[in-house]
Amino acid sequence: MQIIGQSLLVLKLSRGSAVSLGLVSLAQALAFFAFALIGGGIADTIDRRKLLVLTQSALMLLALMLGVLTIVGEIRVWMVMLIAFLSGALLSFDQPARTSLIASLVPQKDLLNAISLQSAIFNGASTVGPALAGIVTYSFGFSANFFLNAASFLAVIGALLTIKAPKAGTLRMRPKLLTQVADALQSIKRDPVLPSLLFSYGVLLFFGPSLQVLLPVLDLQVLHGGPRILGALFSAAGLGAVLGAFCLAAFSDRAQPAMIIRCGFAVWVASLAVVAVSESVEATFAALVFLGFSQSVIGALTLTALQTRGPQEQRGRAASLNTLLIMGIRPLGDFPAAAAIAVFGAPATAVASGFIVAGASAIALRRRRSIGRI
Repeated sequence: MQIIGQSLLVLKLSRGSAVSLGLVSLAQALAFFAFALIGGGIADTIDRRKLLVLTQSALMLLALMLGVLTIVGEIRVWMVMLIAFLSGALLSFDQPARTSLIASLVPQKDLLNAISLQSAIFNGASTVGPALAGIVTYSFGFSANFFLNAASFLAVIGALLTIKAPKAGTLRMRPKLLTQVADALQSIKRDPVLPSLLFSYGVLLFFGPSLQVLLPVLDLQVLHGGPRILGALFSAAGLGAVLGAFCLAAFSDRAQPAMIIRCGFAVWVASLAVVAVSESVEATFAALVFLGFSQSVIGALTLTALQTRGPQEQRGRAASLNTLLIMGIRPLGDFPAAAAIAVFGAPATAVASGFIVAGASAIALRRRRSIGRI
């Protein structure tokens, strides 16, 4: 809700400037590049539950600030950029702590199930949130959207206060945070599977054009469906992501990660190709369900591997790499994707992206006959 309301507000303040909108996204992405790995190190050093209460409280205050500045008419684009940067900085600490806290609450044999359910909740909220933001903003204005977002943090903070979780604290005697981060990166580099898996997932996130960039152009130039159809297409990808997460959770005890990862990349590439060449709304809708499904499965398996293949005391730092990929690499890739779409068109860009991801994943995973049970 905050992201959608923030984007609409920037467009209004800047009189429809796409550059201003891109700068806000860039500000948040830069915050992740600056703080994500450090946030993972902090999550391994202090009580993760207390850290989450702190970050959630600070995010709530930023949402309140945005609402107040909007309702009094003092909001400016540079203020939204600053709040976006601060939100990104806080989430750099929040997301690794959240993921590693989940890993410490459930037995390792159930971790894939737990992360899959977390993914289902995340994608479900990402599907419902934009629609709710549109309704609230249209009916009550931007400030109501931001105030409602601020109020939602109270539920999260209340839930955190009820959790009894093991404390991190195992790294207190290690003096330098940067040394801790470097140690975790070295552990991941030495792993026989994680470098290839992270490289493939990173290529997918960077070169695969985000739906926020791709679908509006396809709808305008190819499908000619209008706003209602565009909203349905976004929902299709969200529905697929939720289904993928639930299916992975349901069959996690019988999961064979190596086969699932390869099939996931193959389905993702094929689905993107259909989206690129289709002139039918129905075919595009179905392809987007499979696209969301496959990406959700790949993401959940990658995060589970990060949490299970490394030392337990490095879980926060391992999770920070996932945060960096999703929150940093993904939006960074939207800039060259948007430029390519402007020059070559959306269909050609999507097809080229699929070829790049297919080639990179095939090369990176070609020798990994078994990722093992994660």
